[in-house]
Amino acid sequence: MIEFHLDAHSGVPSYLQLVQQVKHALRLGLLEVGDQLPTVREVVAQIAINPNTVLKAYRDLEREGLIVSRPGQGTFVQRTLASTSLASHAALRRSLVHWLQSAAEAGLDEESVLALFMSTFRATQKEDTA
Repeated sequence: MIEFHLDAHSGVPSYLQLVQQVKHALRLGLLEVGDQLPTVREVVAQIAINPNTVLKAYRDLEREGLIVSRPGQGTFVQRTLASTSLASHAALRRSLVHWLQSAAEAGLDEESVLALFMSTFRATQKEDTA
């Protein structure tokens, strides 16, 4: 089951952070069709968040057709975002862990790592469209 977390310093509204975390889990195959999401009460207890915020996130995901609420039963994944390339994720993750270790050894902090990654990612996206 997914465990939510909030970053108060991200500038991203709490409900959107929950939506993004569910979508990331769906893309990575961590959540699959039929899996149950935590109840609103469980999320509130886990991360000390307003129940209406959790409900808003779940409604957004339901509007997108990703989850479905079944009264008295819970909230379940209805559709996945995982691609057919899930098999390559393990090798890519190992490579990324190695890169992150190298970045830490080079003295990069979290923000520097993210900045380097995003600038490199955007540059490669521009190259692919050129």
